[in-house]
Amino acid sequence: MAIDNTESQMRKGLLELCILGIIDRQREAYPSDILEQLKEAKLVVLEGTLYPLLTRLKNAGLLSYRWEESTSGPPRKYFTLTEEGRELYSQLLNTWNELSTSVNHLTTSL
Repeated sequence: MAIDNTESQMRKGLLELCILGIIDRQREAYPSDILEQLKEAKLVVLEGTLYPLLTRLKNAGLLSYRWEESTSGPPRKYFTLTEEGRELYSQLLNTWNELSTSVNHLTTSL
């Protein structure tokens, strides 16, 4: 089995949690800022992956957005979590913490 596919699936599974966390921490976020923070965390994501995910989260009622005029180009779309988005983020974070604890327990030598 190729490790690349397994790694990719693991990263994709956590991407939603990470994006919601970035937006929650900043209160609102511009997509290029999200990409930069993911890159800094060594979770490199392409724009072609991020934008459809943001749209899906918005359509699911988890995100809202506002447009802001920019002096250096087209208007910018800033995303914020809705109440439903905050609730899902909290649930996902709890699930991640439980899974992380379990995996660490099972994979760490005693």
